[in-house]
Amino acid sequence: MSGFSAIGLELAVVAGALAILVIGVCVSAERRPFLSYAAALFVGVVLLSSFLVSWPERQTFFEGTYLLDGLALFFKRLFMVAACFVLVLSAGSSMKAVVGVEFPVLVLIALAGMMFGASAGGFVLLFVVLELVTVTFYVLVAFARERRRSLEAGVKFLIIGAVTSAFLVLGMAFVYGSSGTMNFDQLRVASIDSGRKQLFDIGLVLVFVGVGFKLAAVPSQMWAPDVYEGAPAPVGAFLASGSKALGLVLIVRVMNSTAQRGETLWAVLLAVSAAASILYGALCAIPQKDLKRLLGYSSIVTAGYLLIGLASGSKAGIGASLYYMTAYMFAVLAVFTVVSIVFGAAEPAEIAGLGGLYKRSPLLAVALTLSMISLAGVPPLAGFFGKFLLVKSAVGSAGLNKGLIILIGVMVVGILISIYYYFGVIRAVYWGASLEEAKPIMVTRSERIVLIMLMVGLVWLGLFPGRLVRASS
Repeated sequence: MSGFSAIGLELAVVAGALAILVIGVCVSAERRPFLSYAAALFVGVVLLSSFLVSWPERQTFFEGTYLLDGLALFFKRLFMVAACFVLVLSAGSSMKAVVGVEFPVLVLIALAGMMFGASAGGFVLLFVVLELVTVTFYVLVAFARERRRSLEAGVKFLIIGAVTSAFLVLGMAFVYGSSGTMNFDQLRVASIDSGRKQLFDIGLVLVFVGVGFKLAAVPSQMWAPDVYEGAPAPVGAFLASGSKALGLVLIVRVMNSTAQRGETLWAVLLAVSAAASILYGALCAIPQKDLKRLLGYSSIVTAGYLLIGLASGSKAGIGASLYYMTAYMFAVLAVFTVVSIVFGAAEPAEIAGLGGLYKRSPLLAVALTLSMISLAGVPPLAGFFGKFLLVKSAVGSAGLNKGLIILIGVMVVGILISIYYYFGVIRAVYWGASLEEAKPIMVTRSERIVLIMLMVGLVWLGLFPGRLVRASS
């Protein structure tokens, strides 16, 4: 397979973005919402085509900069699934800002960056991808220019993103200075003398801080609640799904290439960040009254869960993290879809505003209930099985790493706390006070299809997890 054939999926997405941009100039403003549907359909076609091509088991291109393997394909498809749902959600949004030509183009550009990131074979492509995706999200977060909260969220995202990028660049410099290479495959066999080992370890810590920004893991988590609250719902959905998955795959890439040189460092770093993320996110989520802000803290907790799988240091642990990322993506996309339909352009998205939702729209009530149950880790939905796999992988490695026993305890505490605030949302849906003048909520056909697909995914992955478990392993 040639290099240009290997990046065919990414090139197709970039071509789609350019095509949407050109078509958008030629169509009237009334027809521009259909551009998001067209973009979603196009991404769906690219996704299906990825299953029809015979891909190599593992091959590098462009002098090792681009890596194509099973992990890359898994995340490329995950990114495309998330983008499809986000594009359909944006097409039906009540915010005028997200139904123009620019929004689907930016989503496709971010998608292309994420797909390149899944195949990062070294720090150079990793950094370029992170900057491309992050800069795109700077614009997307502040897309609703007429809303103060959106602009404020964009500024916060910009400032914190710039700081973490500086940490990333500094860490890359330390790693390169101590190893002499930025290529991941070469890092596995690089000779690092004892005098430079400390510099190498410091570099890895700084790289983790920089990449952890996308994952919303401690210590790079401060942006999540404010940005989730202020960003338009479709953007929040893409941040919680695609952007978080990008952070996960990049950490896996860096960890796999440096584990032999820093196994103890990674175990401690991941365990501390995981525990801090779970406790910080869970405790801060308890008093939240805004649903999108609650999802921001929930995202931090989820980052902690994902890091537990990586901290186990086993293939089963990484596979568990990939499975849970998929389960979380389906749940959080469903929640943001409900938020977009119920609250629209209104702010804030108060949990109390969900009162009587089961009367106004039974479909939305069921979708939100299933999503919250899955996020809480209650069987038989996908979230439960994902948490089960994470605990199982950690228990399997606990004999080698006693700290994982403490980490499992922290995870259990986080799950118990999360049940309280997730079921608080469910309580508001069925037993919350509703406004007498509240009218039935109209759900469009496309929104109904999206919600049904997401609910089926949550139930299916929970009851029949075998295929996804094999794919993630």
